[in-house]
Amino acid sequence: MDRQQEFVLRSIEERDIRFVRLWFSDVLGGLKSVAIAPAELEGAFSEGIGFDGSSIEGLARRSEADMIARPDPSTFQVLPWRGDGGSAGTARMFCDVLTPDGEPALADSRNVLKRTLSRAAEKGFTFYTHPEIEFYLFRGTPADSVGDGRTDPVHPPVPVDTMGYFDHVAGGATHDFRRAAIAMLEAMGISVEFSHHEAGPGQNEIDLRYADALTTADNVMTFRTVVKEVALQQGVYASFMPKPLADQPGSGMHTHLSLFEGDRNAFHEPGAKYELSATARHFIAGLLRHAPETTLITSQFVNSYKRLWGGSEAPSDIAWGHNNRSGLVRVPMYKPGKAQSARVEHRGIDAAANPYLAYAVLLAAGLKGVEEEYPLADGVEEDVALLSGAERRAMGIGQLPASLDHAISLTEGSELVAETLGESMFEHVLRNKRAEWVDYRAQVTPFELRRFLSWL
Repeated sequence: MDRQQEFVLRSIEERDIRFVRLWFSDVLGGLKSVAIAPAELEGAFSEGIGFDGSSIEGLARRSEADMIARPDPSTFQVLPWRGDGGSAGTARMFCDVLTPDGEPALADSRNVLKRTLSRAAEKGFTFYTHPEIEFYLFRGTPADSVGDGRTDPVHPPVPVDTMGYFDHVAGGATHDFRRAAIAMLEAMGISVEFSHHEAGPGQNEIDLRYADALTTADNVMTFRTVVKEVALQQGVYASFMPKPLADQPGSGMHTHLSLFEGDRNAFHEPGAKYELSATARHFIAGLLRHAPETTLITSQFVNSYKRLWGGSEAPSDIAWGHNNRSGLVRVPMYKPGKAQSARVEHRGIDAAANPYLAYAVLLAAGLKGVEEEYPLADGVEEDVALLSGAERRAMGIGQLPASLDHAISLTEGSELVAETLGESMFEHVLRNKRAEWVDYRAQVTPFELRRFLSWL
């Protein structure tokens, strides 16, 4: 037994932990959980916990149903919303999903990211990420808004306030909410950089500090759970739906990306334009060139394309710029003496993405640009949304997929995404997304009824 495992077992005894929740993700980024008693944990470390993988979205075919979840002791944290009187009672650890013979499951989202990070490590790189996560808070419960689509109408969700960007109201619901959520995150060892009210009514943003991409992805999964738990405690509900309100901004997960070689930021070059190294420029070029095929992963739901094409600074154009928030990739302004902070910001990821798969395909795209030294066109300083079609074409600016169906068609032939996800994960993602599009396409929407029912 290694030291981390010993630390976990000792902590459980000292802190009177009664249940240990083992967490892992399905292919869509949905959190899965099984609780075990502390007495079973030593066996879980050595042998794992068996479960039916065919019942988990995208994890295994029925002929390969048996799977094992083995906890990663480095992710041990006490859940601060469980228990009372100072005794938390429940802890959690993320798991690696394995086959019965102990090999990493090819369709395990966490393993997909770990494989891609290993490829980067072979080239001497460590991949760091810093997400800005947006979400809405609504009154009541989700059931108050969602009808059955036939007899029970769908009602727009009601935000908890009518505030806007950076607004502060003494005693405001969202201010108290953010304070409680941040306290809970920090109790779990997740550092928060800052938080504020976003542009939409009831919309909030909380930014997590830089970490390696695997830690960040685990933190994003935990973040979503914490936000929903705090919302329930305060009698509201939180949603990471990319575009819940038609006339308001969508919720993104803009993520800052950088590669390090040891302690040196590989994206920084003193004296270069924007202090941006050749590695960083090739990485950006990779993000842009492969954006059409990776968007299905970074914006995975039919609703995601309402955000991308709904304005409000959501990117629909494949362009980059220095401190320009209208394109897909932004290079933040360099601060003198802050070489370690040189980075690029990808603005296409939404708040509902599977963070493991999203960071894996972005890293793969960037590394491809670095490996093959993709050239980077000049950045765009104008607001891309204000350019005409002719101006876009003259500048070589493409556009992201306009719908889930469009994204599927662009990803189907992608060697990069297929290689990154692995065959079984790639096939399931496509199968799942095709089924979602078929279900969506069959709907008769309120828009159609309003426009056509009485007229036709």
